Amino acid sequence: MEILAFHSPNLPTFFFSFLLIYLFAYLLVFRKWAPKHRPEASSCFISLAHGTPAVIMAVYALINTQSPLTFASPNTALHNIVLEFSISYFLVDLLHYLVFLPNDILFILHHVATLYVFFTCRYMIHHGAFALLVLLILAEVTSLCQNIWTFAGFLRADVPAAAKLYDLLSPPFYAFYSVVRGFLGPFFVYKMGIFYLSGMAYNLIPRWAWVSWMVVIVTAILVSIVWVVDHWIDWFKGRNYQAVKKVV
Repeated sequence: MEILAFHSPNLPTFFFSFLLIYLFAYLLVFRKWAPKHRPEASSCFISLAHGTPAVIMAVYALINTQSPLTFASPNTALHNIVLEFSISYFLVDLLHYLVFLPNDILFILHHVATLYVFFTCRYMIHHGAFALLVLLILAEVTSLCQNIWTFAGFLRADVPAAAKLYDLLSPPFYAFYSVVRGFLGPFFVYKMGIFYLSGMAYNLIPRWAWVSWMVVIVTAILVSIVWVVDHWIDWFKGRNYQAVKKVV
């Protein structure tokens, strides 16, 4: 199988753009923040720069695909640009975790696994981007809300308005996240699995590729479901505690 050379100018351009955004956030925007939250806030800042733009780019790329879209469709130039955009973001954010949070193994593994899927699809297989772009949309459509919620969480101990915003956003954010990650995502991945198991990707996407992609994707969805369930449990516990407090 031919491996495409890394000749595209998009990847280094996107990478250094995200790196500059991260440094801008770390050195200027959050320079007065406490050391505990400063790196994490900078990571959220580049997540904001990636999430919604990635959704818009992915939707545009899919809408403007001329050939019929299947789970084994060849990647188009627009598909590849979106993959390179997201690869660049995950590379910079991975560096963030390796430098500031090297013990956060779960996120490091998540980023490495995501990069593996995107890299192999973009530079080795040249097919299958349709499925990855749809999953990217589902993953990042909650990004704006999640990052605002996260920023509010950083500040809620010291800023009453941030605490109110955090409490206000939590239920709708958890609900939105639950629908996307708990229902739409698994349904789409189920359709992917049926397609690949049927052999319709034969001679287009090798078995080792789609099997490894499915393992990564299913694992990521399961982790997301566990994450949101844990937050729902904490939220209900908090509500019950407040209710008991009012009675007492």
